[in-house]
Amino acid sequence: MSARIDKVSVVVVNYQGQRYLGRCLDALDAQDLAPDEILVVDNASTDGSERIARERGGGVRLIEAGGNLGPAGARNLGLEAARNAWVLCLDNDCYLEPGTLGKLVAAAGTDPDVALVQPRSLFADDPSRVHYDGGALHHGGLFSLRNWYQPLVSARAADHGSLQPLDGAVSLCLLVDRNRVCALGAFDPVYFILFEDLDLSYRVRSAGLKILSVPDAEVLHDEGTPGVSFRSGARYPSRRFFLHARNRPLYLLKNYSLRALVLTLPSQMIYETAYLALALRHGGLIAWFQGKFAALRLVPQALAKRGAVQAGRVVRDKHLLVGGPLTLTPDAGGGQLAARWLSRVMGWMFALVRPLL
Repeated sequence: MSARIDKVSVVVVNYQGQRYLGRCLDALDAQDLAPDEILVVDNASTDGSERIARERGGGVRLIEAGGNLGPAGARNLGLEAARNAWVLCLDNDCYLEPGTLGKLVAAAGTDPDVALVQPRSLFADDPSRVHYDGGALHHGGLFSLRNWYQPLVSARAADHGSLQPLDGAVSLCLLVDRNRVCALGAFDPVYFILFEDLDLSYRVRSAGLKILSVPDAEVLHDEGTPGVSFRSGARYPSRRFFLHARNRPLYLLKNYSLRALVLTLPSQMIYETAYLALALRHGGLIAWFQGKFAALRLVPQALAKRGAVQAGRVVRDKHLLVGGPLTLTPDAGGGQLAARWLSRVMGWMFALVRPLL
Protein backbone atom coordinates (compact mmCIF):
# COMPACT_ATOMS: atom_id res chain seq x y z
CA MET A 1 0.00 0.00 0.00
CA SER A 2 1.35 3.39 -0.98
CA ALA A 3 1.43 6.39 1.35
CA ARG A 4 -1.67 8.55 1.65
CA ILE A 5 -1.74 11.44 -0.82
CA ASP A 6 -3.05 14.57 0.87
CA LYS A 7 -2.24 17.35 -1.58
CA VAL A 8 -2.27 17.54 -5.36
CA SER A 9 -1.13 20.24 -7.75
CA VAL A 10 -2.89 20.78 -11.06
CA VAL A 11 -1.05 21.97 -14.18
CA VAL A 12 -3.37 23.24 -16.91
CA VAL A 13 -1.77 23.64 -20.33
CA ASN A 14 -3.28 26.56 -22.19
CA TYR A 15 -2.92 27.68 -25.79
CA GLN A 16 -5.61 29.78 -27.45
CA GLY A 17 -8.07 28.37 -24.93
CA GLN A 18 -10.45 31.29 -24.56
CA ARG A 19 -13.40 28.99 -25.38
CA TYR A 20 -12.39 26.33 -22.88
CA LEU A 21 -10.30 27.58 -19.99
CA GLY A 22 -13.05 29.07 -17.84
CA ARG A 23 -15.09 25.87 -17.92
CA CYS A 24 -11.95 23.82 -17.22
CA LEU A 25 -11.19 25.88 -14.10
CA ASP A 26 -14.84 25.83 -12.98
CA ALA A 27 -14.79 22.02 -13.08
CA LEU A 28 -11.64 21.98 -10.93
CA ASP A 29 -13.29 24.27 -8.40
CA ALA A 30 -16.22 21.84 -8.18
CA GLN A 31 -14.11 18.81 -7.21
CA ASP A 32 -14.68 17.21 -3.82
CA LEU A 33 -10.91 17.02 -3.38
CA ALA A 34 -9.78 20.61 -3.78
CA PRO A 35 -6.46 21.06 -5.61
CA ASP A 36 -3.73 22.47 -3.39
CA GLU A 37 -2.72 24.75 -6.27
CA ILE A 38 -3.66 25.32 -9.90
CA LEU A 39 -0.91 26.38 -12.29
CA VAL A 40 -1.98 27.55 -15.74
CA VAL A 41 0.99 27.33 -18.10
CA ASP A 42 0.26 29.56 -21.08
CA ASN A 43 2.00 28.90 -24.40
CA ALA A 44 1.98 32.51 -25.62
CA SER A 45 -1.75 32.67 -26.33
CA THR A 46 -2.98 35.66 -28.33
CA ASP A 47 -6.74 35.18 -27.85
CA GLY A 48 -6.95 36.68 -24.39
CA SER A 49 -7.26 33.34 -22.62
CA GLU A 50 -4.18 34.08 -20.51
CA ARG A 51 -6.14 36.91 -18.87
CA ILE A 52 -8.72 34.38 -17.64
CA ALA A 53 -5.99 32.73 -15.56
CA ARG A 54 -4.38 36.01 -14.50
CA GLU A 55 -7.64 37.43 -13.19
CA ARG A 56 -9.08 34.21 -11.77
CA GLY A 57 -7.72 34.34 -8.24
CA GLY A 58 -8.58 31.58 -5.79
CA GLY A 59 -5.20 29.90 -5.89
CA VAL A 60 -4.83 29.96 -9.68
CA ARG A 61 -1.36 31.05 -10.78
CA LEU A 62 -0.37 31.93 -14.34
CA ILE A 63 2.99 30.79 -15.66
CA GLU A 64 3.94 32.36 -18.97
CA ALA A 65 6.00 29.99 -21.09
CA GLY A 66 7.45 32.82 -23.18
CA GLY A 67 6.60 31.03 -26.42
CA ASN A 68 4.65 28.08 -27.71
CA LEU A 69 6.44 25.10 -26.19
CA GLY A 70 3.67 22.68 -27.08
CA PRO A 71 1.92 20.57 -24.45
CA ALA A 72 5.08 18.59 -23.69
CA GLY A 73 7.22 21.60 -22.84
CA ALA A 74 4.40 23.35 -20.97
CA ARG A 75 3.70 20.31 -18.81
CA ASN A 76 7.38 20.11 -17.92
CA LEU A 77 7.36 23.75 -16.83
CA GLY A 78 4.37 23.02 -14.63
CA LEU A 79 5.95 19.91 -13.15
CA GLU A 80 9.05 21.90 -12.25
CA ALA A 81 7.00 24.66 -10.61
CA ALA A 82 4.53 22.43 -8.74
CA ARG A 83 5.02 22.11 -4.99
CA ASN A 84 3.50 18.65 -4.59
CA ALA A 85 4.73 15.18 -5.49
CA TRP A 86 1.52 14.29 -7.34
CA VAL A 87 0.45 16.55 -10.19
CA LEU A 88 -2.62 16.38 -12.42
CA CYS A 89 -1.62 17.41 -15.95
CA LEU A 90 -4.74 18.72 -17.67
CA ASP A 91 -5.38 20.18 -21.11
CA ASN A 92 -7.47 23.36 -21.21
CA ASP A 93 -10.29 21.68 -23.16
CA CYS A 94 -10.86 18.99 -20.52
CA TYR A 95 -13.55 19.25 -17.86
CA LEU A 96 -13.42 16.93 -14.85
CA GLU A 97 -16.69 15.34 -13.88
CA PRO A 98 -17.58 15.62 -10.17
CA GLY A 99 -15.40 13.42 -7.96
CA THR A 100 -12.86 12.58 -10.66
CA LEU A 101 -9.81 14.09 -8.97
CA GLY A 102 -10.51 12.28 -5.72
CA LYS A 103 -10.91 8.95 -7.54
CA LEU A 104 -7.61 9.40 -9.37
CA VAL A 105 -5.77 10.25 -6.16
CA ALA A 106 -7.29 7.27 -4.36
CA ALA A 107 -6.14 4.98 -7.18
CA ALA A 108 -2.60 6.39 -7.03
CA GLY A 109 -2.45 5.39 -3.38
CA THR A 110 -3.22 1.72 -3.99
CA ASP A 111 0.23 0.65 -5.20
CA PRO A 112 3.69 2.13 -4.54
CA ASP A 113 4.78 1.29 -8.09
CA VAL A 114 2.10 3.42 -9.78
CA ALA A 115 3.52 6.41 -11.68
CA LEU A 116 0.58 7.45 -13.91
CA VAL A 117 -3.19 7.37 -13.38
CA GLN A 118 -5.76 8.35 -15.97
CA PRO A 119 -9.55 8.73 -16.11
CA ARG A 120 -11.92 7.75 -18.90
CA SER A 121 -12.28 10.52 -21.47
CA LEU A 122 -15.67 11.17 -23.07
CA PHE A 123 -16.58 13.46 -25.96
CA ALA A 124 -17.77 16.76 -24.48
CA ASP A 125 -20.36 17.15 -27.24
CA ASP A 126 -21.54 13.54 -26.84
CA PRO A 127 -20.77 12.13 -23.37
CA SER A 128 -22.42 8.85 -24.34
CA ARG A 129 -19.27 7.96 -26.35
CA VAL A 130 -15.75 7.22 -25.17
CA HIS A 131 -12.94 9.20 -26.76
CA TYR A 132 -9.85 7.95 -24.90
CA ASP A 133 -9.66 5.12 -22.41
CA GLY A 134 -5.96 4.33 -22.38
CA GLY A 135 -4.62 1.32 -24.18
CA ALA A 136 -1.67 -0.82 -25.14
CA LEU A 137 1.63 -0.19 -26.93
CA HIS A 138 1.13 -1.25 -30.54
CA HIS A 139 4.33 -2.54 -32.12
CA GLY A 140 3.82 -0.14 -35.03
CA GLY A 141 4.75 2.75 -32.75
CA LEU A 142 1.19 3.73 -31.93
CA PHE A 143 -1.48 3.40 -29.27
CA SER A 144 -3.84 0.45 -29.49
CA LEU A 145 -6.67 2.26 -27.73
CA ARG A 146 -9.33 0.69 -25.52
CA ASN A 147 -12.98 1.48 -26.20
CA TRP A 148 -12.06 4.02 -28.89
CA TYR A 149 -15.27 5.78 -30.05
CA GLN A 150 -17.33 3.09 -28.32
CA PRO A 151 -20.67 3.75 -26.59
CA LEU A 152 -20.13 4.46 -22.91
CA VAL A 153 -22.65 1.82 -21.94
CA SER A 154 -20.60 -0.81 -23.79
CA ALA A 155 -17.37 0.33 -22.15
CA ARG A 156 -18.93 0.15 -18.71
CA ALA A 157 -20.27 -3.33 -19.40
CA ALA A 158 -16.75 -4.47 -20.32
CA ASP A 159 -15.07 -3.01 -17.22
CA HIS A 160 -13.42 -5.54 -14.94
CA GLY A 161 -13.13 -3.80 -11.60
CA SER A 162 -12.70 -0.19 -10.55
CA LEU A 163 -8.98 -0.10 -11.45
CA GLN A 164 -7.43 -1.43 -14.63
CA PRO A 165 -3.73 -1.72 -15.47
CA LEU A 166 -2.58 -0.08 -18.69
CA ASP A 167 0.55 0.05 -20.79
CA GLY A 168 -0.38 3.34 -22.47
CA ALA A 169 -1.90 6.51 -21.02
CA VAL A 170 -3.23 9.51 -22.94
CA SER A 171 -1.95 12.79 -21.56
CA LEU A 172 -4.99 15.05 -21.92
CA CYS A 173 -5.80 14.32 -18.24
CA LEU A 174 -3.13 12.44 -16.36
CA LEU A 175 -2.19 12.21 -12.68
CA VAL A 176 1.59 12.05 -12.50
CA ASP A 177 4.10 11.02 -9.85
CA ARG A 178 6.30 14.03 -10.51
CA ASN A 179 9.52 12.72 -8.99
CA ARG A 180 9.49 9.41 -10.82
CA VAL A 181 8.36 10.88 -14.12
CA CYS A 182 10.95 13.65 -14.02
CA ALA A 183 13.64 11.09 -13.19
CA LEU A 184 12.68 9.32 -16.43
CA GLY A 185 12.99 12.56 -18.43
CA ALA A 186 9.40 13.80 -18.08
CA PHE A 187 7.60 14.67 -21.34
CA ASP A 188 10.10 14.79 -24.18
CA PRO A 189 9.76 18.32 -25.64
CA VAL A 190 11.16 17.25 -29.01
CA TYR A 191 7.72 15.88 -29.92
CA PHE A 192 6.01 19.22 -29.18
CA ILE A 193 2.62 17.48 -29.43
CA LEU A 194 1.60 13.99 -30.60
CA PHE A 195 3.48 10.90 -29.37
CA GLU A 196 4.74 12.62 -26.20
CA ASP A 197 2.34 10.56 -24.05
CA LEU A 198 3.08 7.33 -25.91
CA ASP A 199 6.79 7.97 -25.38
CA LEU A 200 6.33 8.62 -21.65
CA SER A 201 4.11 5.55 -21.27
CA TYR A 202 6.75 3.35 -22.90
CA ARG A 203 9.51 4.67 -20.63
CA VAL A 204 7.37 4.25 -17.52
CA ARG A 205 6.44 0.67 -18.36
CA SER A 206 9.88 -0.38 -19.60
CA ALA A 207 11.28 0.84 -16.27
CA GLY A 208 8.90 -1.51 -14.46
CA LEU A 209 6.53 1.15 -13.13
CA LYS A 210 2.75 0.94 -13.46
CA ILE A 211 -0.06 2.86 -15.15
CA LEU A 212 -3.64 2.65 -13.91
CA SER A 213 -6.97 3.51 -15.49
CA VAL A 214 -9.90 4.51 -13.30
CA PRO A 215 -12.98 3.87 -15.49
CA ASP A 216 -15.49 5.51 -13.15
CA ALA A 217 -13.43 8.69 -13.05
CA GLU A 218 -14.49 10.66 -16.11
CA VAL A 219 -13.40 13.76 -17.97
CA LEU A 220 -15.15 15.50 -20.86
CA HIS A 221 -12.85 16.29 -23.79
CA ASP A 222 -13.73 19.18 -26.05
CA GLU A 223 -12.51 19.90 -29.59
CA GLY A 224 -8.77 19.74 -28.98
CA THR A 225 -5.75 21.64 -30.23
CA PRO A 226 -6.37 23.94 -33.22
CA GLY A 227 -4.60 22.72 -36.36
CA VAL A 228 -3.75 19.30 -34.89
CA SER A 229 -6.85 17.63 -33.46
CA PHE A 230 -9.21 16.04 -35.94
CA ARG A 231 -12.97 15.51 -35.68
CA SER A 232 -15.74 14.59 -38.08
CA GLY A 233 -16.43 16.96 -40.94
CA ALA A 234 -13.07 18.71 -40.77
CA ARG A 235 -10.16 18.49 -43.16
CA TYR A 236 -7.40 16.24 -41.87
CA PRO A 237 -4.78 18.77 -40.70
CA SER A 238 -1.51 19.00 -42.62
CA ARG A 239 0.19 19.81 -39.34
CA ARG A 240 -0.88 16.41 -38.02
CA PHE A 241 0.66 14.66 -41.05
CA PHE A 242 3.91 16.52 -40.37
CA LEU A 243 3.99 15.67 -36.67
CA HIS A 244 3.05 12.02 -37.19
CA ALA A 245 5.67 11.58 -39.94
CA ARG A 246 8.34 13.20 -37.77
CA ASN A 247 7.55 11.87 -34.31
CA ARG A 248 6.80 8.20 -34.90
CA PRO A 249 10.26 7.23 -36.19
CA LEU A 250 11.87 9.26 -33.38
CA TYR A 251 9.78 7.36 -30.83
CA LEU A 252 10.76 4.01 -32.33
CA LEU A 253 14.45 4.83 -32.55
CA LYS A 254 14.61 6.21 -29.03
CA ASN A 255 12.70 3.44 -27.25
CA TYR A 256 12.65 0.09 -29.02
CA SER A 257 15.40 -2.44 -28.46
CA LEU A 258 17.61 -3.08 -31.47
CA ARG A 259 16.06 -6.52 -31.84
CA ALA A 260 12.55 -5.04 -31.89
CA LEU A 261 13.55 -2.40 -34.43
CA VAL A 262 14.87 -5.05 -36.80
CA LEU A 263 12.14 -7.64 -36.36
CA THR A 264 9.23 -5.19 -36.70
CA LEU A 265 10.73 -3.35 -39.67
CA PRO A 266 8.57 -5.12 -42.33
CA SER A 267 5.41 -4.33 -40.37
CA GLN A 268 6.60 -0.73 -39.88
CA MET A 269 7.10 -0.34 -43.62
CA ILE A 270 3.60 -1.63 -44.38
CA TYR A 271 2.10 0.85 -41.94
CA GLU A 272 4.15 3.75 -43.30
CA THR A 273 3.01 2.96 -46.82
CA ALA A 274 -0.61 3.01 -45.65
CA TYR A 275 -0.11 6.32 -43.85
CA LEU A 276 1.51 7.80 -46.93
CA ALA A 277 -1.58 6.76 -48.90
CA LEU A 278 -3.71 8.57 -46.32
CA ALA A 279 -1.56 11.67 -46.74
CA LEU A 280 -2.06 11.52 -50.51
CA ARG A 281 -5.81 11.17 -50.05
CA HIS A 282 -6.03 14.24 -47.80
CA GLY A 283 -3.50 16.49 -49.50
CA GLY A 284 -0.79 15.98 -46.88
CA LEU A 285 2.03 14.64 -49.06
CA ILE A 286 4.26 17.70 -48.69
CA ALA A 287 3.72 17.76 -44.92
CA TRP A 288 4.61 14.05 -44.78
CA PHE A 289 7.90 14.62 -46.59
CA GLN A 290 8.67 17.65 -44.42
CA GLY A 291 8.10 15.52 -41.34
CA LYS A 292 10.51 12.85 -42.55
CA PHE A 293 13.24 15.38 -43.29
CA ALA A 294 12.71 16.94 -39.87
CA ALA A 295 13.03 13.49 -38.28
CA LEU A 296 16.38 12.93 -39.99
CA ARG A 297 17.74 16.12 -38.46
CA LEU A 298 16.64 14.95 -35.01
CA VAL A 299 18.15 11.46 -35.20
CA PRO A 300 21.25 12.47 -33.18
CA GLN A 301 19.01 13.68 -30.34
CA ALA A 302 17.00 10.46 -30.37
CA LEU A 303 20.18 8.37 -30.26
CA ALA A 304 21.55 10.43 -27.38
CA LYS A 305 18.38 9.74 -25.35
CA ARG A 306 18.22 6.10 -26.40
CA GLY A 307 21.05 5.07 -24.08
CA ALA A 308 19.19 6.18 -20.96
CA VAL A 309 16.01 4.37 -22.00
CA GLN A 310 17.81 1.11 -22.68
CA ALA A 311 19.92 1.37 -19.51
CA GLY A 312 16.80 1.79 -17.38
CA ARG A 313 14.89 -1.04 -19.02
CA VAL A 314 13.68 -3.89 -16.81
CA VAL A 315 10.79 -5.05 -19.03
CA ARG A 316 11.53 -6.46 -22.50
CA ASP A 317 9.68 -5.48 -25.64
CA LYS A 318 8.18 -8.95 -25.83
CA HIS A 319 6.13 -8.07 -22.74
CA LEU A 320 5.40 -4.47 -23.72
CA LEU A 321 4.36 -4.51 -27.36
CA VAL A 322 1.16 -5.92 -28.84
CA GLY A 323 0.11 -6.97 -32.31
CA GLY A 324 -3.18 -5.11 -32.38
CA PRO A 325 -5.77 -4.03 -32.89
CA LEU A 326 -4.57 -1.05 -34.86
CA THR A 327 -6.51 2.07 -33.85
CA LEU A 328 -7.39 4.33 -36.77
CA THR A 329 -9.77 7.24 -36.45
CA PRO A 330 -13.10 6.63 -38.18
CA ASP A 331 -13.22 10.36 -38.89
CA ALA A 332 -10.49 10.03 -41.52
CA GLY A 333 -13.20 8.79 -43.85
CA GLY A 334 -13.37 5.80 -46.21
CA GLY A 335 -11.22 2.73 -46.34
CA GLN A 336 -12.49 1.04 -43.17
CA LEU A 337 -12.28 -2.39 -44.79
CA ALA A 338 -8.70 -1.66 -45.85
CA ALA A 339 -7.96 -0.43 -42.32
CA ARG A 340 -9.20 -3.70 -40.83
CA TRP A 341 -7.02 -5.69 -43.21
CA LEU A 342 -4.03 -3.51 -42.40
CA SER A 343 -4.60 -4.23 -38.71
CA ARG A 344 -4.85 -7.97 -39.35
CA VAL A 345 -1.75 -8.16 -41.52
CA MET A 346 0.34 -6.20 -39.03
CA GLY A 347 -1.00 -8.43 -36.24
CA TRP A 348 -0.05 -11.58 -38.13
CA MET A 349 3.42 -10.25 -38.85
CA PHE A 350 3.99 -9.39 -35.21
CA ALA A 351 2.78 -12.80 -34.07
CA LEU A 352 5.54 -14.34 -36.20
CA VAL A 353 8.35 -12.29 -34.66
CA ARG A 354 7.14 -11.84 -31.08
CA PRO A 355 8.68 -15.11 -29.81
CA LEU A 356 12.07 -13.82 -31.02
CA LEU A 357 11.82 -10.67 -28.90
